[in-house]
Amino acid sequence: MDKISPKYQMQLIKSIEQALWQEYGSYKEMLQYILKWHETSSGFNSYINYTENFKVCYKDNDEKNIDVYSTLHGIDGETLLKMAIDLGVETPDFIPSIPVFRNEIKSNYQTASKTFEKAFKCIENDPSTAIGLANSALESIAKEILQDKRLKIQYNPKDTLYKLTQNILKAFGMFPSENIPMEIKTICSNLLGIGKSIEDLRSTKTEFHGKVNGDYIVSESVFVYLCFNSICTVGLFLLSYYKEIFPKQQIEQSESIDDVLPF
Repeated sequence: MDKISPKYQMQLIKSIEQALWQEYGSYKEMLQYILKWHETSSGFNSYINYTENFKVCYKDNDEKNIDVYSTLHGIDGETLLKMAIDLGVETPDFIPSIPVFRNEIKSNYQTASKTFEKAFKCIENDPSTAIGLANSALESIAKEILQDKRLKIQYNPKDTLYKLTQNILKAFGMFPSENIPMEIKTICSNLLGIGKSIEDLRSTKTEFHGKVNGDYIVSESVFVYLCFNSICTVGLFLLSYYKEIFPKQQIEQSESIDDVLPF
């Protein structure tokens, strides 16, 4: 990630600086936040062997007011990306499906959106919680879609992600179906596989259920990003196809007509 283009780094730094001001609003709090990313080490001779992952710059000799702009420009690309994700700054050039998905659910799926935002902020420091909450966010979206009576399908609110996704694909006429190409069937089958894998990952490879010494627990952020992008891909497809089959405009028009009629 250190090979991020200078142009993209400039854009990212600007967005991070704006997010810091919005989140904290004072030099003191921004300093405390950035210091949590600051790592130092020293050997026997602290002056000779002292190292740090980046230099914190100040506006004054008393080192009270941090120079946010200069400090951010001295931070490596990987850490900048982690800070951006932690602050909720979109990074579409690196994880493109995530910002699109976040924007898609923000207005119409508030419960899922809040859950996903919590999950998003846990990617780096708490992978288990991130995966568990992201799974819950997709379950929430699936349940809201299945509540639409126009789908004409019964489902159990206690169903897990795999079963919910299966029910939606059935409602869409995609699983099983003789009217769609084999390749599309294969993709739909893989969508189900993703739902099942995420579900299993949450249950067996995170801290959501009791673990003993030696059990594998997901800790590598690259796998968490893979999981998130998969969730977003499935979620975006379900939402897009749902809107294509049952446009929201139909509901709004029918409601407005009912409001006008005097009987």
